[in-house]
Amino acid sequence: MAKALLSKKQIKANGLQFKKSMVIMWTMVKKNIKNQYRRSVLGILWTVLNPLLTMLVMAFVFSNIFGRNNINMDYPVYVLSGNIVFSLMRTATVTALPCMVNNYDLLTKTRVPYFVFPASNVVSSVVNFGFSLIALVVVMLIRLSHGVEFHWTLLMIVVWLPAIFMFSLGIALALCSIYVRFRDVKHLYNVFLTLWMYMTPIFYADTLLGEKVRKVLIFNPMWHYLGYFRDLILGVVPTWQTHLIIYGAGAGMLLIGWLIFKSQRRSFIIYI
Repeated sequence: MAKALLSKKQIKANGLQFKKSMVIMWTMVKKNIKNQYRRSVLGILWTVLNPLLTMLVMAFVFSNIFGRNNINMDYPVYVLSGNIVFSLMRTATVTALPCMVNNYDLLTKTRVPYFVFPASNVVSSVVNFGFSLIALVVVMLIRLSHGVEFHWTLLMIVVWLPAIFMFSLGIALALCSIYVRFRDVKHLYNVFLTLWMYMTPIFYADTLLGEKVRKVLIFNPMWHYLGYFRDLILGVVPTWQTHLIIYGAGAGMLLIGWLIFKSQRRSFIIYI
């Protein structure tokens, strides 16, 4: 009987702790989004304008350099879809990288699970991605006369999103843990992101790459996430193998990130 009562109390305590963690995380998400566009005239509208302006620049610059013949979809839509997907991962990981250091006061003054801090940055990036989808829909509407169509498969974004969320969260957990001890990782990761971006077919068709490079590209998870997302735009239902790849990459990266985070979290206060 005593064990049963203890178990109920423990469950209740865990539930209250989880609720508290979710409240704090959502507060941090709202704070992150507000701070991102603080003192900006257009404010949150930049979450829609940024991908649109980036798409215009990239479409203008790269359409003539790489050509559009090897791309099986409207080029502005192709560029924008690739850009917002890669930006989701990049923003989530870059903003989460210094989160443990930047939230030192909260770490020492509140009893909240440490994972809330990197998770809040990833959730903020997902919210921004939602606004970026508005930009994509606007561009698709404008390009209807160029053969762009809307398909029901776009609803499958809700199936795709958890996979890239896990992948981004895994990287975020690993980076914020390493950054506590090695601040140089911030600069190294920015260089790596630049290479990663150019090794991902955001504004060019992967068919332009050599056979050897394409074999390496298969091991780039973002290539699979972009391919899945673009298939939804084209009205193609991805295969079960594709689902296995994106969820396998997401779960695998999340596991690696969590193990690194768990092994380092006791030393956060010491090194910060």
